[in-house]
Parts: sequence; C-alpha cells; structure tokens
Amino acid sequence: MIIKEIIQIGNPILSRPSKFVAKIGAEETQRVITNLADSVRHHDLIGMAASQIGEKLKIFVTEVRKTKYRNLPTDKLRVYINPEIVWSSKKQVVIYEGCGSVAYAKLFAPVRRPEKITIEANDENGNKFRLDASGMLSRVIQHEYDHLNGIEFTEKITDMRKIMSSEEYKKMVGLKT
Repeated sequence: MIIKEIIQIGNPILSRPSKFVAKIGAEETQRVITNLADSVRHHDLIGMAASQIGEKLKIFVTEVRKTKYRNLPTDKLRVYINPEIVWSSKKQVVIYEGCGSVAYAKLFAPVRRPEKITIEANDENGNKFRLDASGMLSRVIQHEYDHLNGIEFTEKITDMRKIMSSEEYKKMVGLKT
C-alpha cells in the first residue's frame, strides 16, 4: 500500500489538463490506480483524480461511502480511465463540495452541477463501460472529471459568501464534529 500526499491548490499540476492513457495494462498505469485507491481511502475522500497525487493521467476513482463529512448511500470503488461525460441533464442542483486538494478538505462551498450524467470510460482492465449516474455519484464523477481538465471546484463556487469550514459544514449536515 502506497499512500500519496494530496497535491494542494496553487500547485500548477492541478491546473494543467491530464494526458490520455494509451496503455491501460502498463505497470505504471496499474501503479497509479492502486495508489489512487489506497490514497482515497486513507484520506477519507469519496473520489480522487491522478493529478491530485502528482500524476497527469486521465484516471480517477470514486467510492461513495460514509466519511467524516457525509453519511451516504454507498457505491463500490470504480476506476475511470480516459473518461468522457457524454450526456448531462438540463436540471442542475447546488450542493456543497469540498476537495482534498483545497486546504486538505477543510473548506466547503456551494457548486451548481447537472443532477444526472452519463459517462463512458475504461475500467482498470481496459474494458469500456457506460454509466448513468445521479445523486452523489454524479456529483463526485463531475468533480473528478473537472480535475482531469485542470479545473478546481473553487472556480465553480456559486456564492462566495457561503464558503465554510469543514467543522461548520458538518454541523450544517448534522454530523458530529
């Protein structure tokens, strides 16, 4: 198990687009996937992009589960390689987001995103898949997808006056601090 430190906002690697993964079965690609899976769990996050651990590859993972910030319906660990969001709903919702790359997930703010999306990607074995997502899974996919394009959630905050610390966010959603 290799736990990677999370690259923080301001580091130029986060603002550069990621590179297409040509060899999914390559040892380097598989190493990045393993490091992402280990790191997302260690840091108690529900998603992580390769750029957040210093790798500029079009790879991210999601694993919606109970964390110190949310008590959610769960979804298994999923790997997305060379993903493309191919459809998004016209209906949008504003939900508070945080990010491991922004003050180590100690800052939350409202972000507007499509309620539902469809994504196409390859899994860790190189198999193509298509996934329709809604709820928190849709949200985390869109957040991580943005990372692959060099976009941080802070660029999408809908109301700067509603930014809050993780402690205040946990109080707002009814979690113990």
